[in-house]
Amino acid sequence: MPLQTVTDVQAEPEVVPLTATGRRARLAAVAVVLALLLAGSVWGDDSEFPFGPFRMYSTRADPDTPVVSTRVVGVTAAEEEVRLSGGEVGLRRAEFEGQLPRLVDDPSLLGLLADSYESRHPGGPELVRVEVVQRHIELADGEPTGAYRDDVLVSYELDAS
Repeated sequence: MPLQTVTDVQAEPEVVPLTATGRRARLAAVAVVLALLLAGSVWGDDSEFPFGPFRMYSTRADPDTPVVSTRVVGVTAAEEEVRLSGGEVGLRRAEFEGQLPRLVDDPSLLGLLADSYESRHPGGPELVRVEVVQRHIELADGEPTGAYRDDVLVSYELDAS
């Protein structure tokens, strides 16, 4: 195996120093980013992420505060619940929860979920109503007590077909 000679080794490129203007521009950019991070950390919220704290990771809940779980159900004429959340209608939970304000403002949008359910489950039970239900699960020292309360956040009566 032949050895390399000194002339075969590539020389490192020469380092080009920053100009004074380049240094000032970089320092100014760093100062702006640090100022935004500091302001976001003190006064910011999730909507300012990444300059504001992501509350999900930067705070903790009281271990005795109830946990809220939101679900969507279809209700049959016999008042039986049919699960419409969890992919049953082609919408993931996070996507659905992000649309809650729209659903509260316009409950007729729940009819679209019923239509989607019927197209995915043609032999399923006939729905007369769609509800968004929030379950408040009681905790004691961070553990479920078994007690809960269900609140219907929004309801929409479906037209009989």
